[in-house]
Amino acid sequence: MQAISLTEFGDPGVMQWTTHPQPVPAAGEVVIDVAAAGINRADINQRQGHYPPPAGASEILGLEVSGVISEVGPAVTGWEIGDRVCALLSGGGYAERVAVPVSQVLPIPDGVDLHTAAALPEAACTVWSNLVTTAHLCEHETVLIHGGGSGIGTHAIQVATALGARVAVTAGSSEKLDACRGLGADILINYADTDFVSAVKDSTGGHGVDVVLDNMGAAYLGRNVSALADGGRLVVIGLQGGWDGNLNLAKLMAKRASVHATGLRSRPTTGRGGKADIVRDVVKHVWPMISEATVRPVVHAILPIGEVAAAHRMLDAPDTIGKVLLRLS
Repeated sequence: MQAISLTEFGDPGVMQWTTHPQPVPAAGEVVIDVAAAGINRADINQRQGHYPPPAGASEILGLEVSGVISEVGPAVTGWEIGDRVCALLSGGGYAERVAVPVSQVLPIPDGVDLHTAAALPEAACTVWSNLVTTAHLCEHETVLIHGGGSGIGTHAIQVATALGARVAVTAGSSEKLDACRGLGADILINYADTDFVSAVKDSTGGHGVDVVLDNMGAAYLGRNVSALADGGRLVVIGLQGGWDGNLNLAKLMAKRASVHATGLRSRPTTGRGGKADIVRDVVKHVWPMISEATVRPVVHAILPIGEVAAAHRMLDAPDTIGKVLLRLS
């Protein structure tokens, strides 16, 4: 089997297409012949040496794929060889084949082609588990989504809108903000020249936002708390702005607000808060939104696996909107 290896940690040139052992499905697993793999911020962090995979996970990059089941392990029910699926992974996606627990395998939603489906598992599971399961976003509430033009951001805008929430976003260009508006965002904030705290206060009559979905971490911590309404919930899902910040507990207590920091990759496969529960909820609640075209995957580009370095650079490019995928077959 061929897969992407890291020759060392560093820039995109350290990724090489090399030979690896064929995956063998354990009990409760299937093997997927990969059609496409999604690129995520975690892949870039791992490539740079900042985000090692969890214990027992594959060292191969890649947290989501789409493809066709080619092997079924013992004790597997409900899936058969030839099924077209997508899957949430702890690693191993940049490869011709990958073994996956069946609890992390999802059917491809109606109306989505095999390759585009690779854009869905990570974004859908991240957004639902954080906006709904953790933050309990409700109809008529206002949510602030940082990085609105990203893969997570473009998906979160649509899900929040479908839930009946009012959506504010930050992005770094008018082109990205226009795309966010087209997906349902109501309050558009260019972080390059506008203070988002003032912007959301002005747009909400001083109320603030009920939920913040944050990918920046330390750099935005204090301002995110300032932007919260009474009873607001800040959910930190990324650390692009650092991981060591100062938190004003008095301000948080005065608002009866809360701060949550969550990750998806390190969650257990099963058990409380595990990936199996998240995947089940996504299929139940989000897949109908996609089948009805209320929510759609936003894909900036699909590049062949041989252009993986260019694809990683594209994810970081200022004009990229939505997901970047790698095509393997």
